[in-house]
Amino acid sequence: MRLTILGCYSATPRSLTNPTSQLLEIRNHMFLIDCGEGTQVQLRKQKLKFSRIKHVFISHLHGDHFFGLPGLVSTFRLLGRESELHIYGPKGIKEAITLLLKLGDSWTNYPLLFHELNSKESELIFEDDKVSVRTIPLNHRVYTNGFLFEEKLAPRVLDVEAVAKYSIDKSEFRNIKNGKAGTAKSGESILNSDLTLDPPKPKSYAFCSDTAYKEDIVPLIKNVDLLYHESTFLETEEHLCAKTKHSTASEAARIAKKARVDKLVLGHYSTRYKSLELFKEEAQPIFSNVELAEDGKVFEI
Repeated sequence: MRLTILGCYSATPRSLTNPTSQLLEIRNHMFLIDCGEGTQVQLRKQKLKFSRIKHVFISHLHGDHFFGLPGLVSTFRLLGRESELHIYGPKGIKEAITLLLKLGDSWTNYPLLFHELNSKESELIFEDDKVSVRTIPLNHRVYTNGFLFEEKLAPRVLDVEAVAKYSIDKSEFRNIKNGKAGTAKSGESILNSDLTLDPPKPKSYAFCSDTAYKEDIVPLIKNVDLLYHESTFLETEEHLCAKTKHSTASEAARIAKKARVDKLVLGHYSTRYKSLELFKEEAQPIFSNVELAEDGKVFEI
Protein backbone atom coordinates (compact mmCIF):
# COMPACT_ATOMS: atom_id res chain seq x y z
CA MET A 1 0.00 0.00 0.00
CA ARG A 2 1.41 3.35 -1.06
CA LEU A 3 0.04 6.81 -0.30
CA THR A 4 1.14 9.88 -2.27
CA ILE A 5 0.23 13.29 -0.86
CA LEU A 6 -0.68 15.56 -3.78
CA GLY A 7 -1.89 18.43 -1.60
CA CYS A 8 -2.34 18.84 2.15
CA TYR A 9 -3.05 22.49 2.93
CA SER A 10 -6.35 24.18 3.75
CA ALA A 11 -8.49 26.39 1.52
CA THR A 12 -6.26 28.83 -0.39
CA PRO A 13 -3.73 27.43 -2.92
CA ARG A 14 -0.30 29.05 -2.98
CA SER A 15 2.60 28.87 -5.41
CA LEU A 16 4.29 26.09 -3.43
CA THR A 17 1.35 24.44 -1.66
CA ASN A 18 -1.84 22.74 -2.80
CA PRO A 19 -5.25 21.97 -1.29
CA THR A 20 -6.26 18.44 -0.36
CA SER A 21 -5.73 15.50 -2.69
CA GLN A 22 -4.14 12.07 -2.28
CA LEU A 23 -3.52 8.98 -4.37
CA LEU A 24 -3.71 5.59 -2.67
CA GLU A 25 -2.24 2.58 -4.47
CA ILE A 26 -3.70 -0.54 -2.92
CA ARG A 27 -3.85 -4.08 -4.32
CA ASN A 28 -3.64 -2.98 -7.98
CA HIS A 29 -6.10 -0.12 -7.50
CA MET A 30 -5.30 3.58 -7.78
CA PHE A 31 -7.83 5.48 -5.64
CA LEU A 32 -7.96 9.27 -5.82
CA ILE A 33 -9.02 10.80 -2.50
CA ASP A 34 -10.33 14.37 -2.82
CA CYS A 35 -9.40 16.51 -5.78
CA GLY A 36 -8.57 20.12 -4.94
CA GLU A 37 -7.30 22.63 -7.48
CA GLY A 38 -4.03 21.62 -9.08
CA THR A 39 -4.52 17.88 -8.63
CA GLN A 40 -3.86 17.14 -12.32
CA VAL A 41 -0.61 19.08 -12.26
CA GLN A 42 0.48 17.29 -9.09
CA LEU A 43 -0.30 13.90 -10.63
CA ARG A 44 1.93 14.77 -13.58
CA LYS A 45 4.71 16.14 -11.36
CA GLN A 46 4.76 12.89 -9.41
CA LYS A 47 4.78 10.93 -12.70
CA LEU A 48 1.69 8.95 -11.67
CA LYS A 49 -0.24 7.19 -14.43
CA PHE A 50 -3.55 8.75 -13.54
CA SER A 51 -5.34 7.08 -16.48
CA ARG A 52 -5.44 4.06 -14.14
CA ILE A 53 -7.71 5.92 -11.72
CA LYS A 54 -11.15 4.33 -11.83
CA HIS A 55 -12.50 5.42 -8.44
CA VAL A 56 -12.56 8.92 -6.94
CA PHE A 57 -13.64 9.54 -3.33
CA ILE A 58 -14.73 13.08 -2.43
CA SER A 59 -15.11 13.85 1.27
CA HIS A 60 -17.29 16.97 0.97
CA LEU A 61 -18.31 19.77 -1.35
CA HIS A 62 -16.03 22.55 -0.18
CA GLY A 63 -14.02 23.83 -3.12
CA ASP A 64 -10.59 22.99 -1.78
CA HIS A 65 -11.60 19.33 -1.86
CA PHE A 66 -13.27 18.98 -5.27
CA PHE A 67 -12.71 21.99 -7.56
CA GLY A 68 -10.06 20.01 -9.43
CA LEU A 69 -12.50 17.25 -10.33
CA PRO A 70 -14.32 18.90 -13.30
CA GLY A 71 -10.96 19.52 -14.95
CA LEU A 72 -9.83 15.94 -14.38
CA VAL A 73 -13.09 14.59 -15.81
CA SER A 74 -12.63 16.81 -18.89
CA THR A 75 -8.98 15.83 -19.33
CA PHE A 76 -9.90 12.16 -19.36
CA ARG A 77 -12.29 12.96 -22.23
CA LEU A 78 -9.56 14.78 -24.17
CA LEU A 79 -7.21 11.83 -23.69
CA GLY A 80 -9.77 9.47 -25.21
CA ARG A 81 -10.64 7.57 -22.07
CA GLU A 82 -12.98 4.61 -22.57
CA SER A 83 -13.08 2.92 -19.16
CA GLU A 84 -15.61 3.77 -16.46
CA LEU A 85 -14.92 6.44 -13.84
CA HIS A 86 -16.74 6.03 -10.52
CA ILE A 87 -17.17 9.08 -8.30
CA TYR A 88 -18.23 8.68 -4.66
CA GLY A 89 -19.28 11.83 -2.82
CA PRO A 90 -22.04 13.77 -1.09
CA LYS A 91 -25.43 14.21 -2.69
CA GLY A 92 -25.15 17.15 -5.08
CA ILE A 93 -21.82 16.19 -6.63
CA LYS A 94 -23.52 14.78 -9.73
CA GLU A 95 -25.41 18.03 -10.28
CA ALA A 96 -22.26 20.12 -9.76
CA ILE A 97 -20.13 18.18 -12.24
CA THR A 98 -22.75 17.51 -14.91
CA LEU A 99 -23.88 21.16 -14.96
CA LEU A 100 -20.37 22.23 -15.95
CA LEU A 101 -20.23 19.53 -18.62
CA LYS A 102 -23.63 20.64 -19.94
CA LEU A 103 -22.75 24.35 -20.08
CA GLY A 104 -19.49 23.58 -21.84
CA ASP A 105 -21.10 21.05 -24.20
CA SER A 106 -18.38 18.62 -23.20
CA TRP A 107 -20.07 15.41 -22.17
CA THR A 108 -17.70 12.54 -21.52
CA ASN A 109 -17.16 9.86 -24.13
CA TYR A 110 -16.73 7.31 -21.35
CA PRO A 111 -19.11 6.06 -18.62
CA LEU A 112 -19.18 8.54 -15.73
CA LEU A 113 -20.90 6.92 -12.73
CA PHE A 114 -21.85 8.82 -9.58
CA HIS A 115 -22.45 7.21 -6.19
CA GLU A 116 -24.03 9.91 -4.05
CA LEU A 117 -23.82 9.59 -0.28
CA ASN A 118 -26.17 10.93 2.39
CA SER A 119 -26.03 8.44 5.25
CA LYS A 120 -24.90 9.72 8.64
CA GLU A 121 -23.83 6.20 9.58
CA SER A 122 -20.75 4.38 8.33
CA GLU A 123 -21.52 2.36 5.20
CA LEU A 124 -19.74 0.09 2.75
CA ILE A 125 -19.43 1.96 -0.57
CA PHE A 126 -16.97 -0.18 -2.53
CA GLU A 127 -15.88 -3.80 -2.36
CA ASP A 128 -14.20 -6.39 -4.53
CA ASP A 129 -12.20 -9.52 -3.77
CA LYS A 130 -9.14 -7.48 -2.69
CA VAL A 131 -10.31 -4.24 -1.04
CA SER A 132 -13.22 -2.69 0.82
CA VAL A 133 -14.00 1.01 1.38
CA ARG A 134 -16.26 2.36 4.13
CA THR A 135 -17.29 5.87 5.01
CA ILE A 136 -16.25 7.56 8.26
CA PRO A 137 -18.93 10.16 9.16
CA LEU A 138 -17.22 13.39 10.24
CA ASN A 139 -18.29 16.64 11.91
CA HIS A 140 -17.82 19.59 9.57
CA ARG A 141 -19.86 22.59 8.43
CA VAL A 142 -21.36 20.57 5.58
CA TYR A 143 -22.05 16.86 5.15
CA THR A 144 -18.62 15.20 5.21
CA ASN A 145 -17.17 11.70 5.19
CA GLY A 146 -13.74 10.30 5.73
CA PHE A 147 -12.89 6.94 4.17
CA LEU A 148 -11.52 3.68 5.53
CA PHE A 149 -9.59 1.55 3.03
CA GLU A 150 -8.95 -2.06 4.04
CA GLU A 151 -7.15 -4.85 2.27
CA LYS A 152 -8.73 -8.28 2.36
CA LEU A 153 -6.73 -11.33 3.36
CA ALA A 154 -4.70 -12.46 0.35
CA PRO A 155 -4.43 -16.13 -0.69
CA ARG A 156 -1.77 -18.25 0.98
CA VAL A 157 1.69 -18.10 -0.59
CA LEU A 158 3.25 -21.15 -2.22
CA ASP A 159 6.23 -22.44 -0.19
CA VAL A 160 8.79 -23.14 -2.92
CA GLU A 161 11.05 -25.17 -0.64
CA ALA A 162 8.18 -27.34 0.59
CA VAL A 163 6.84 -28.23 -2.86
CA ALA A 164 10.40 -29.09 -3.92
CA LYS A 165 10.86 -31.25 -0.82
CA TYR A 166 7.75 -33.31 -1.65
CA SER A 167 8.39 -33.23 -5.42
CA ILE A 168 4.98 -31.69 -6.12
CA ASP A 169 4.27 -31.39 -9.85
CA LYS A 170 3.91 -27.83 -11.19
CA SER A 171 0.47 -28.67 -12.55
CA GLU A 172 -0.81 -28.69 -8.95
CA PHE A 173 0.52 -25.26 -7.99
CA ARG A 174 -2.65 -23.35 -8.91
CA ASN A 175 -4.86 -25.68 -6.88
CA ILE A 176 -2.51 -25.47 -3.92
CA LYS A 177 -2.59 -21.66 -4.06
CA ASN A 178 -6.40 -21.94 -3.98
CA GLY A 179 -6.30 -23.93 -0.75
CA LYS A 180 -6.22 -27.55 -1.87
CA ALA A 181 -3.88 -30.31 -0.73
CA GLY A 182 -0.99 -31.48 -2.91
CA THR A 183 0.15 -34.89 -3.99
CA ALA A 184 3.76 -35.91 -3.41
CA LYS A 185 5.70 -37.92 -5.96
CA SER A 186 5.20 -40.92 -3.66
CA GLY A 187 1.42 -40.51 -3.95
CA GLU A 188 1.08 -39.19 -0.38
CA SER A 189 -1.45 -36.38 0.13
CA ILE A 190 0.22 -33.32 1.65
CA LEU A 191 -1.79 -30.81 3.68
CA ASN A 192 -2.12 -27.36 2.17
CA SER A 193 -0.75 -25.80 5.37
CA ASP A 194 2.48 -27.78 4.82
CA LEU A 195 2.88 -26.43 1.29
CA THR A 196 2.01 -22.78 1.77
CA LEU A 197 2.98 -19.80 3.89
CA ASP A 198 0.73 -17.31 5.65
CA PRO A 199 -0.03 -14.27 3.46
CA PRO A 200 1.00 -10.80 4.62
CA LYS A 201 -1.21 -9.16 7.22
CA PRO A 202 -3.90 -7.03 5.50
CA LYS A 203 -3.20 -3.31 5.73
CA SER A 204 -5.56 -0.43 6.35
CA TYR A 205 -5.65 3.34 5.84
CA ALA A 206 -8.08 5.90 7.28
CA PHE A 207 -8.53 9.37 5.76
CA CYS A 208 -10.17 11.95 8.04
CA SER A 209 -10.44 15.49 6.68
CA ASP A 210 -12.18 17.88 7.45
CA THR A 211 -13.64 17.51 10.92
CA ALA A 212 -13.95 18.88 14.39
CA TYR A 213 -12.75 16.62 17.21
CA LYS A 214 -15.06 13.55 17.07
CA GLU A 215 -14.43 10.57 19.33
CA ASP A 216 -17.27 8.67 17.64
CA ILE A 217 -14.88 7.73 14.84
CA VAL A 218 -12.49 5.86 17.14
CA PRO A 219 -14.20 2.43 16.85
CA LEU A 220 -14.27 2.78 13.05
CA ILE A 221 -10.53 3.39 12.74
CA LYS A 222 -9.31 1.14 15.56
CA ASN A 223 -5.82 -0.27 14.94
CA VAL A 224 -5.43 1.04 11.38
CA ASP A 225 -1.90 1.02 10.02
CA LEU A 226 -2.02 4.66 8.93
CA LEU A 227 -4.34 7.50 9.92
CA TYR A 228 -4.43 10.84 8.12
CA HIS A 229 -6.22 13.33 10.35
CA GLU A 230 -6.64 17.00 9.71
CA SER A 231 -4.81 19.44 11.96
CA THR A 232 -5.79 22.83 10.65
CA PHE A 233 -4.84 24.73 13.82
CA LEU A 234 -2.46 24.69 16.75
CA GLU A 235 -3.73 24.96 20.30
CA THR A 236 -3.11 28.72 20.26
CA GLU A 237 -6.00 29.00 17.77
CA GLU A 238 -8.20 26.32 19.32
CA HIS A 239 -10.96 28.91 19.75
CA LEU A 240 -11.43 28.84 15.96
CA CYS A 241 -12.28 25.13 15.90
CA ALA A 242 -15.86 25.49 17.12
CA LYS A 243 -16.70 28.04 14.43
CA THR A 244 -14.90 26.36 11.52
CA LYS A 245 -15.40 22.71 12.58
CA HIS A 246 -11.72 21.87 12.28
CA SER A 247 -9.19 20.20 14.63
CA THR A 248 -5.90 21.02 16.26
CA ALA A 249 -2.77 18.89 16.03
CA SER A 250 -3.18 17.82 19.65
CA GLU A 251 -6.79 16.74 19.01
CA ALA A 252 -5.67 14.65 16.04
CA ALA A 253 -3.07 13.03 18.29
CA ARG A 254 -5.68 12.23 20.92
CA ILE A 255 -7.82 10.48 18.30
CA ALA A 256 -4.79 8.48 17.13
CA LYS A 257 -3.96 7.46 20.69
CA LYS A 258 -7.52 6.38 21.52
CA ALA A 259 -7.77 4.39 18.29
CA ARG A 260 -4.35 2.78 18.85
CA VAL A 261 -3.33 3.37 15.26
CA ASP A 262 0.18 2.50 14.14
CA LYS A 263 1.08 5.86 12.59
CA LEU A 264 -0.53 9.31 12.41
CA VAL A 265 -0.06 11.73 9.52
CA LEU A 266 -1.06 15.34 10.09
CA GLY A 267 -2.32 17.60 7.32
CA HIS A 268 -4.78 20.28 6.12
CA TYR A 269 -2.65 22.97 7.71
CA SER A 270 -3.71 26.57 7.96
CA THR A 271 -1.23 28.69 6.02
CA ARG A 272 -0.97 31.20 8.90
CA TYR A 273 1.88 29.23 10.50
CA LYS A 274 5.53 29.70 9.55
CA SER A 275 6.69 26.14 10.28
CA LEU A 276 5.02 22.73 9.98
CA GLU A 277 7.31 21.44 12.72
CA LEU A 278 5.05 23.26 15.19
CA PHE A 279 2.28 20.77 14.41
CA LYS A 280 4.54 17.79 15.06
CA GLU A 281 5.87 19.31 18.28
CA GLU A 282 2.33 19.75 19.54
CA ALA A 283 1.17 16.23 18.65
CA GLN A 284 4.18 14.10 19.68
CA PRO A 285 3.83 14.41 23.47
CA ILE A 286 0.40 12.79 23.06
CA PHE A 287 1.12 10.31 20.26
CA SER A 288 4.74 9.62 19.44
CA ASN A 289 4.57 8.00 15.99
CA VAL A 290 3.49 11.07 14.05
CA GLU A 291 4.62 12.40 10.67
CA LEU A 292 3.84 15.50 8.67
CA ALA A 293 2.12 15.38 5.30
CA GLU A 294 3.84 17.48 2.65
CA ASP A 295 2.98 17.94 -1.01
CA GLY A 296 4.73 15.18 -2.97
CA LYS A 297 5.56 13.08 0.09
CA VAL A 298 5.08 9.31 -0.18
CA PHE A 299 4.14 6.93 2.64
CA GLU A 300 4.73 3.21 2.21
CA ILE A 301 2.39 1.21 4.40
